[in-house]
Amino acid sequence: MVVNILRRTAAHSAIVLAATILAAPIVLAQEVQPEHGTGRVSKAAVTASRHMIAAANPVASQAGHDVLLAGGNAIDAAIAVQFMLNLVEPQSSGIGGGAFLVYFDAATSTLTTFDGRETAPAAAMPDYFIGADGKPMKFFKAVPGGRSVGVPGTLKLLQVIHDKYGSKPWSDLIMPTAKLARDGFAISPRMAGSIARSAEYGLDAFPAARAYFFSADGAPKSAGTILKNPDFAATLETIAEKGAAAFYAGPVGEALVATIRSSPVNPGLMTLQDLAAYKIVERSPVCMAYRGYDVCGMGPPSSGALTVGQILAMLSHFDLPSMGAGVDAVHLIAEASKRAFADRGLYMADADHVRVPVAGLLDPAYMTFRAQGIDRLMTTGRAKAGNPPWKDAVNRAADLSPDRPGTSHFVIVDRQGNAVSMTTTIETGFGSRLMTGGFLLNNEMTDFSFVPQRNGRMVANRVAGGKRPRSSMAPTIVMKNGKPYLLVGSPGGSRIIGYVAKTLIAILDWGMDPQAAIDLGHFINRNGDTDLEQNTAVAAMKDDLESRGHKVKIRDLNSGLHAILIAPDKLIGGADPRREGLVLGQ
Repeated sequence: MVVNILRRTAAHSAIVLAATILAAPIVLAQEVQPEHGTGRVSKAAVTASRHMIAAANPVASQAGHDVLLAGGNAIDAAIAVQFMLNLVEPQSSGIGGGAFLVYFDAATSTLTTFDGRETAPAAAMPDYFIGADGKPMKFFKAVPGGRSVGVPGTLKLLQVIHDKYGSKPWSDLIMPTAKLARDGFAISPRMAGSIARSAEYGLDAFPAARAYFFSADGAPKSAGTILKNPDFAATLETIAEKGAAAFYAGPVGEALVATIRSSPVNPGLMTLQDLAAYKIVERSPVCMAYRGYDVCGMGPPSSGALTVGQILAMLSHFDLPSMGAGVDAVHLIAEASKRAFADRGLYMADADHVRVPVAGLLDPAYMTFRAQGIDRLMTTGRAKAGNPPWKDAVNRAADLSPDRPGTSHFVIVDRQGNAVSMTTTIETGFGSRLMTGGFLLNNEMTDFSFVPQRNGRMVANRVAGGKRPRSSMAPTIVMKNGKPYLLVGSPGGSRIIGYVAKTLIAILDWGMDPQAAIDLGHFINRNGDTDLEQNTAVAAMKDDLESRGHKVKIRDLNSGLHAILIAPDKLIGGADPRREGLVLGQ
């Protein structure tokens, strides 16, 4: 099915800026959802026979689909999608941020992953977020400005995968976005809603962001407004001509570092040397056997595949298929999730900087032991981290800080059978609020633990120079008989893990198609409350779950799931009704 999308339609001072940011209301980090829901839009599953793409914005979906129609492969399409998302969904991802990509190469039957996560500046120390009073900074005091910006990895990731797998000229994949940036595009309803809510989080206090996202009278720009970005167009034209080197060792990067270091609020430490030293790391996927499938994803520094894998491993000891999507299954999933999140907090971080017991955390005997602690009828309360088999065990303190919602996810399958599952982010909505060259910069440094140690024990996810902050991003490819069967992923901070686990269970255990699985109401537990999605059937389980001892909260759980199932004779795709994503295929 091919759908044609209309792509376009016809100074505060530093003192005032600092006062505006620092006077902003403090919001409890655990309750924050900077990218709020905008309501549901009913969507139907899409089928195709040759290729398929599902992305978070219709214009971005069309950009990738155009590449596939022109004979490009999944990597070519992924590059085009990411550049377009930077323009039309700037609050969520872009070249000022980082990404993880899980890729199946049909020519070699190889599954691999690429780590484009941001890194800490070399000068960053464990006390990076400890204030002059000796206490950790409040989250939304740390976000705005240059100090929260990690060295971006997304553009280098795009260059690396293009050099290795791309088939279309680099510039051809960039220039459609550059042209649209100059000509202008209509602000989408979701982007308009994000802008309108962003003043609470300080976006309009930064001159470049205020000039771009707000009208001259200070009002947030509304849906349908034609937005032009000549600065981003110029940046893209430079990158199209000179490649990623223009960013990491050229004029784009020089402007980026100057913006970070001169920020009137929380100036950063990043240097040109930090940019030049940035590397993409190709890593082996982390896989977990489940019901005859291999569920594979991104390993450390992401906690996504390990935590999802632990949840599934524990649940493999229960007959979820016969239970269906009822309260018994929701209870068990919540209990498994609590145990997995407890292990996540203690053990998971950047494995290039701290030892992570990857094999031990997924060890079958250990997972069986953890599953045996689950009561089928009653909650056992807050879980403690376990003791996986690990010869290099060290005393550690748990990282109690959750990842914050933001991010975007897309999935692509091409006619050759290549498959991409990519999650991409600038962290919270609108990142650090700093703009340079027409794009926003991330605030990924706030994904590190603000507290480097507790009771004399070091936190694995503490800040260190060159280290990558722990993530919950979980781009996933499910393999069956050595070939991709299902691609899935989502934005949503640490709730990504629950969103992806639920969708996998709904498809693999309950036989739902991707759209039905995505539509299913969310139920999330991150080793605390059990969150149920408001205005869905699962919200009616509240009383029953509370009778089992759960502390239940009804919430707006704003995922952005996209999935493609690869059946023997067709592709079946789904896009999240909670956002404005679109599936296209042929």
